[in-house]
Amino acid sequence: MLVTKADGTVEEFRPSKLRNSLKNSGAPKQEIEEIVKQIEATAHDGIKTQDIYRHAFSLLRGAEASVTARYALRRALFGLGPTGFPFETFLARLYKKQGYQTRTGITIKGKCAVHEIDVAAFKADHSFVAEAKFHARPGLKSDLQVAMYSYARLLDLSDQKICNADICGVKNLKLITNTKFTQAATKYAACVGVELLSWDFPKKGNLYEMIDEYKLYPITVLQSLSASQKQQLLAQNIVLCEDLVSDPAVLNQLKLPASKMEALIFEARQLSPVT
Repeated sequence: MLVTKADGTVEEFRPSKLRNSLKNSGAPKQEIEEIVKQIEATAHDGIKTQDIYRHAFSLLRGAEASVTARYALRRALFGLGPTGFPFETFLARLYKKQGYQTRTGITIKGKCAVHEIDVAAFKADHSFVAEAKFHARPGLKSDLQVAMYSYARLLDLSDQKICNADICGVKNLKLITNTKFTQAATKYAACVGVELLSWDFPKKGNLYEMIDEYKLYPITVLQSLSASQKQQLLAQNIVLCEDLVSDPAVLNQLKLPASKMEALIFEARQLSPVT
């Protein structure tokens, strides 16, 4: 049986791939096998991968919040739009967990042009600037042109600093996307020294592993919120589940019934380490 991927290409359906994604979410082995069995029984030739995801996710809905959040995380990142600014804020908060001081949306004058920097981060022994390439749906990849543009930006900013410390010269640039890079972009970036970070690249320390390590889940994974409610919170720069746990009063703007508010806070607390 063939499946249609988000980029329009087709490949053979591999139950092992579905099984691994469910395993990575933390689902119990017995539940994984039951879900895979149901998907195999109902899938048809040419089925879209997003339809497989939706079906599998619906079967996971009764699982613990941490399990459904991990499985839904990739799709949840697509919700950090449409502008992409919430994605930049999300990345800044992620690197803050690693001990960096971070800034977003700053402007720096290079040798030949003025650049708006999506994320700038620095700590005692390291600093970098980051170009965030947000995509609102799967199948869209950051390509060679994006990698070349980022390297040109790095060269133009090479004499500038993002803070006053000696470590803060612009010597390192990360190109970060919530989807994937083309092979050409990956090869070029490795050649010129632009560091890439995507959902599954590099194999160790990729975006998924960073998010899971720090339990820094975006509010877009929450099943207790509607799409419009998520957008309302994102517009107020409320991006993370831990924001709701540390200050539940931010939810007052949603005017939720007490029972729904309680369920929402409970779900957010299951995902956030904030106490």
